[in-house]
Amino acid sequence: MAPPGQTLALSALVRDPPELLPLRAGLAVADLAGPDARVKWPNDVLVDGRKVSGVLVEARPAEAWAVLGIGVNVALDVAALPAELRWRAGTLGRRASELEATLAELLEALAQRLAEPAQATVAALRERDALLGQAVRWADGNGVGAGIDAAGALLVRRDDGTLVTLDAGEVHLRAS
Repeated sequence: MAPPGQTLALSALVRDPPELLPLRAGLAVADLAGPDARVKWPNDVLVDGRKVSGVLVEARPAEAWAVLGIGVNVALDVAALPAELRWRAGTLGRRASELEATLAELLEALAQRLAEPAQATVAALRERDALLGQAVRWADGNGVGAGIDAAGALLVRRDDGTLVTLDAGEVHLRAS
């Protein structure tokens, strides 16, 4: 559960959702977080290697809608978290009094990202790719992040040299 007054937790119904919705939402949060923010494909935003945001999408393509969930640590007191979370949790470092203004800023960034062409989304994601060159693991293997393809999928070079395209799933950074 998010601490009251320190985080934004929102859900939005998106009718006729554009392709790359989770990636667009992650980029909107990265825009909010500043130029050093990185997107950890497919749904986390990192600042200084710490998670400041997560994005989840529940979609019903046949029914032309999706629910977009976004959580952002706006004014989180990381020191107050349990020890096992402190090393990976991050915050935007804003004041609790800035929650409403931060929400407005996020919604504006999201509107801009939802309206842009898919190619612009992919280009921006490539610039903010937190996994590029990083050792990663996922359910079926491990390797090194090798970029983002034209469809927004994650490219990973396996340890044996083969290139794998991941278009869904959870990917974790691994110790080198």
